[in-house]
Amino acid sequence: MPRVVLVTGVSRPLGSRFAARLAADDNIDRVIGVDTAPPRGDLLGTLGRTEFVRADLRNPLIAKVISAANVDTVVHLNLLTSSDGVGGRAAMKEINVIGAMQLLAACQKAASLRRFVVKSTTEVYGSSPRDPAYFTESAEAKSPPASGVGRDALDVEQYVRGFARRRPDVKVAILRFAELLGPGIETTFTRYLSRPVTPTVLGFDPRIQFVHVADVLAALDKVTKSEHHGSYNIAGDGVLLLSQALRRAGRVPVPLPSAAASVLGSGLRRLGTAELSTDQVRFLQYGRVVDTSKAARELGFRARFSTPEAFDDFVRGHDLTALVGSDVLAELEETALSWLHAMRTGKGVGDA
Repeated sequence: MPRVVLVTGVSRPLGSRFAARLAADDNIDRVIGVDTAPPRGDLLGTLGRTEFVRADLRNPLIAKVISAANVDTVVHLNLLTSSDGVGGRAAMKEINVIGAMQLLAACQKAASLRRFVVKSTTEVYGSSPRDPAYFTESAEAKSPPASGVGRDALDVEQYVRGFARRRPDVKVAILRFAELLGPGIETTFTRYLSRPVTPTVLGFDPRIQFVHVADVLAALDKVTKSEHHGSYNIAGDGVLLLSQALRRAGRVPVPLPSAAASVLGSGLRRLGTAELSTDQVRFLQYGRVVDTSKAARELGFRARFSTPEAFDDFVRGHDLTALVGSDVLAELEETALSWLHAMRTGKGVGDA
């Protein structure tokens, strides 16, 4: 059982909830939450006895925090999935990758450290027509992600494995989560699903997995308080086709020819949705499904919410309903015409 735990990324919902969960455990002496800004008011009140430290992981100051508190367990949740609010893709990559490098450098010097847990993503497997039916933890991506959070997560995992080799006395665990859904959770993909008019790629109906935030917290808790180490896929049982998900959410799909896939991401920005990276657009074509049997076998962990159940809870929590009014139909027509014009002219939708 850990005694002093440092949790990164506590200004966001997942980090604050997990820190609060640890703080509620009387067997843990101290919980230290770290982020560049304090949690907003509604989250700050849920932290319990968590001690908040305002620090940027890119600053060597983090080493002093770990050393002074004799931290024995670090849970790294500061992997941004979107560039919204951080100043663009370059800033997101710096926070994700450089921040992880500085944190690992600090952990390298920490004699008290015994455990390191990192939140990763199944996006490290990429999306390709040559993918296996299920990705196991040892599988390599047929088409590795070249951008976005998938690329960052691949880099972070590489640095984490290097750290594990240099510090064999530290138990290192990597949890690769499927698309995350749940109350208070907002990602690029949840914003995509929340649009009444939802562009898809004509001729493709990818298989998708989800994981509920309650199961993410349970998996993190189990691994943090155990001696298990290695990489684990975490996802809800079962899959949904994208078409099934859109029907459940009452969305209106807009099938676009595959030739328009290059303008799909920028087209979402025009609709008020965060822009999708090229790799995320490929996900909307080929999908991704992972094998979770290793987590069940070694951790004794199985998600309580299946993929369909997690998605249905997301629909209820966001009060999504079918919105096929005249305004939506007008938006649909305008959007389709813009994409068709972009395809003919070779310009991005924003330039059309």
